[in-house]
Amino acid sequence: MSALRSALLVAVAATALAGAVAAVYGMRDGVVTLVLLAVLGGAGMAGAHTLAAHRRRLGTLRRQFTLGIGVAIGEIVVAVAAGAALMFVSGHDALLVLVLVAFGGLIAVRAAQLLAAEVLEDIDGLRGTLRAVGEGAREPTASTGADDELGDLAAAANAAIVSLDSAEQARRSLVAAVSHDLRTPITSLMLLAEAIGDDIVDEETRRRYLGQMSTHISALSVLIDDLFELSRLEAGDIRWSLERVQVAELVGETVDAMRPHAAAKQVQVRSEVSAEVDPAKGNPEKLQRVLFNLIQNAIRHTPADGSVTVLAEPAGSELVIEVADTGGGIGADERGLVFEPFFRGGDEAPRTRAGAGLGLAIARAIVEAHGGRIWLEESAVGTRVRFSLPLA
Repeated sequence: MSALRSALLVAVAATALAGAVAAVYGMRDGVVTLVLLAVLGGAGMAGAHTLAAHRRRLGTLRRQFTLGIGVAIGEIVVAVAAGAALMFVSGHDALLVLVLVAFGGLIAVRAAQLLAAEVLEDIDGLRGTLRAVGEGAREPTASTGADDELGDLAAAANAAIVSLDSAEQARRSLVAAVSHDLRTPITSLMLLAEAIGDDIVDEETRRRYLGQMSTHISALSVLIDDLFELSRLEAGDIRWSLERVQVAELVGETVDAMRPHAAAKQVQVRSEVSAEVDPAKGNPEKLQRVLFNLIQNAIRHTPADGSVTVLAEPAGSELVIEVADTGGGIGADERGLVFEPFFRGGDEAPRTRAGAGLGLAIARAIVEAHGGRIWLEESAVGTRVRFSLPLA
C-alpha cells in the first residue's frame, strides 16, 4: 500500500510538471520531461523504500538521516546531468547548478546531523529514564525540552511511571491488608488447635474452642471468597445473565432480609421505592449483593434509634438507587477512599472494625460491570451512597 501511494505520487507530480513544460516549450520537451521525471522519480522512490525496508540494518538515526538526504541530493545531481545531456540547459548552467546542489547538500547533511544529535539526546534521556524505572525507580524524570512527538512520548512515559507507582503502592497496601486479615484468625486457630491437642482443657472448653475455630474458619472463607470475587470483577471475568429486574421487589426482599440484623442494633431499616418505578437491566443476584453490602455497611455505622432508608428514582436513561443512613457521616479526607479495598475509616484504631473492608469495593466493581457508577452524595446528616443502573 505504501509503495502504491509513492508510485501514484510520482505519476501525478511528473504528469503535472511535464504538462507545465509542454505548455511553455512544446510537446516534445514535455514528453522528454515526463520520461525523465518518471524514471528519476521511480528510481528515487525505490531507493527510499529500500532504505525504509532495511532501516534496522542502517544503524543510528544520524546515519539514516544522512542516507535519506543523500538519496534526495543524488536525484538532483542526476536530474541536472540528464538535463544538460538533453540540452535543456547549457554545460555552464549545469555546472553552476551542480555546485549549488553540492553546497546545499553539504549544509543539509550538517543540518541533519545537528537535528539528529538533538533527537538522539532526547531519546537517550528517555532510554535512561525507562531503564531506571526497570531497576525500581518510580520518580517521573523523562524530559525532552521539546514540544514535539518526543515531548509527547516523554509525557506519556511520565504518566505511565506515575500509574505504575500507584499500582505498586496499591499492591503493597493490598498485600499488607490481606496479610493482616489472614494472620489474625490463623494465629488464633493455631493457639486454639494447640490447646485442644495438648489436652490441657476440659470438654466444655474444648467445645467452646471448636466453636471459636469454626467462627475463624468461616471468616477466612468469607475473606477468600470476597477476594476471589473482587479479583474476577476487576479482571473483567464476568459470566452473568442480564434480565429485567423489578427494583421495588428486589429492594423489598433485601430490606426484609436485613431487618433482623438491623433490629439487633436497634436500627430501623425501610424501603421507599414505588412499585411503579421502571425495571433495571442487570443480574438480580449481583445487584442484591450490592444492596446487602450497602445496607449492612449503613447499619454498622448507624447508632441505636437511627434509621437506614433505601430509595430509587429514574434519572434519564438510568435508574438511581440510594442507601441513606443517619450515622456520623464520612469525613472529607476519607470520601475518596471508601470504595477502595480494605479501607475502614473512622476514629477507631486501624483494622479493629468488623469486616475486611471489601464490601464497598465489591459493590463498586459490580455496579461498574453493569455499566453504572457509584458515588457518595452530599448529605447534612449521615451518609448517602448512590449508584446508577441502565434501565431495561
